[in-house]
Formats: sequence, structure tokens, C-alpha cells
Amino acid sequence: METGAITGYIDVAQLVLYAFWAFFAGLIYYLHRENKREGYPLESERSAHVMVQGWPPMPEPKTFRLQNGSTRTVPDRRPSPQTLQAEPVGPWPGAPLQPTAANLLLAGVGPGAWADRADEPDLMVDGTLRIVPLRADASFGVSGHDPDPRGMPVQGADGAVGGHVVDLWVDRAEMLFRYLELELPDARRVLLPINFTRIGNDRVRVKSILGEQFMDVPGTAKPDAVTLLEEERIVAYYGAGTLYATPERMGPLL
Repeated sequence: METGAITGYIDVAQLVLYAFWAFFAGLIYYLHRENKREGYPLESERSAHVMVQGWPPMPEPKTFRLQNGSTRTVPDRRPSPQTLQAEPVGPWPGAPLQPTAANLLLAGVGPGAWADRADEPDLMVDGTLRIVPLRADASFGVSGHDPDPRGMPVQGADGAVGGHVVDLWVDRAEMLFRYLELELPDARRVLLPINFTRIGNDRVRVKSILGEQFMDVPGTAKPDAVTLLEEERIVAYYGAGTLYATPERMGPLL
């Protein structure tokens, strides 16, 4: 046998397979640890002094440079500024949470939960606003092959009209519409995520909330801009409606 002819007495294919398994196991371990840079450690229902992080443990703090020049170090173990507006339905650990807020759609629980994102607008690479209304960018418009919802009434799950569409907000990075802008009976304007809508030829239908519940949709601080935190709270409101809009939705299916 010639020198270097290892394939004659070593199963190279099997060694490559074992090497791949080792690499893949290490990759899973690394990604699982990196996944714990935000949202960990978990809050313990037994004691505030118990740190719940599971396995593998949380990674060491790492500082990231953000687009605006600032830095963010994670994990930072910073507690959430939100106040839990819910209580367990039973005394045992892991019991489901029942919202206690006057308006269940604003409780921030279940499908209405939202993350504490930055209270700043999402930006394009050039520093301009990523999501804007059509009135702020004339280079975008509604295709002539699709119905233009501007001027249409918006009906809730009960068929009641909650407002009328006055504009559309476009994501200039993804080239698609993100929100419909509604004018409510009190002249206040709010955003409606387009994924929660069914746009017809003469009206817009929303199944997640009732017509009267549009009055409590969280608004935006500026008329032509929406921050990441505002987006979280707006989408969470409509998401909460899928479970809490009516008492019947909270009951068992059987």
C-alpha cells in the first residue's frame, strides 16, 4: 500500500459523518445559547431570587453596534417596565393567566402580549423612515388591478362600522402595504394592520375586534410616523381581540 493511501484502512465517509454530527451538535448548542440574549432569565413563580435560564446557560454579555451609532449590550438582565395586568387562575405553578384589566385588549396578555421595542421609527439604510403613509411618498400607490380601500368603511366582527379608511401606510423596504389608516367617529386616526383585514370592493372587514372596539386602538405620537414600540402595541391590540373581543371567544370549544 502506498504512503498516504488512508482510504484503504480508514472509513473516510464514516469519519466525515461523525465530524458533521459533531459540528451540527455544536451549531445547535451555539444557536440555542445566542437565542437567550433577550428574554432571559425567565421570571420564577416561586421566588424572585430564583434565576430560570434552562440549559444551555445564558451567553456572556456582548455589545452590539446599532445603525444609529449607539450600542446595546445583551443580555443585560433588565426587568421589563410592563406591569402584569393578569393573575393566575389557580395556586399551582404554571397556572394560566387571566387578564384583570378593564379593557382585556389592552392587558398585554396572551395574544395581546407585546415586546418592549425601541420607541423610535424603523429606518431605511439612508436614514429615512421605512414605513410612511402614501401622502408622504407619492412614488407609491395602489395597483389599478386591486380595490383602493381609501374611503371605504371598516366593519368589525359584529358588522358595526368602526371607522373609514383615509390612507395606506407602505413599507418602502419590503415594497408592500403594512397598515390602513382609519379615521374614527371622534376624528382620531389609528392604524389597522393589513394582515387583519379582508378588503372587498366596497368595504373592509375585520374579524378580530368589534366595531366599537376601534375606539381604543393605541395611536401614534406623530401623524406620519410610527415607532417600533407603537407597532408592537397596535398589533397586540388586534391580536388580543382574537381571544378577548367577546366572552364567547374565551370559552372552551367543546
